[in-house]
Amino acid sequence: METTTYRVVGMTCDHCVRSVKSEVAKLEGVSTVEVDLASGQVTVESERPVRPEAFAAAIEEAGYEVAS
Repeated sequence: METTTYRVVGMTCDHCVRSVKSEVAKLEGVSTVEVDLASGQVTVESERPVRPEAFAAAIEEAGYEVAS
């Protein structure tokens, strides 16, 4: 099991959290997605490493961006 944490900017409410969780959960191999609204941290547990490009695309699809 792989655990990766990213920081996402632009989230301001529970709807934002649900959108991010929904898009990231669609990525192949992802088993758990936890989002901390206050810090912007998104923790992903997956069967194998999630490519950063795939994660960033899912976050963009939800309407947010990964912090650089």
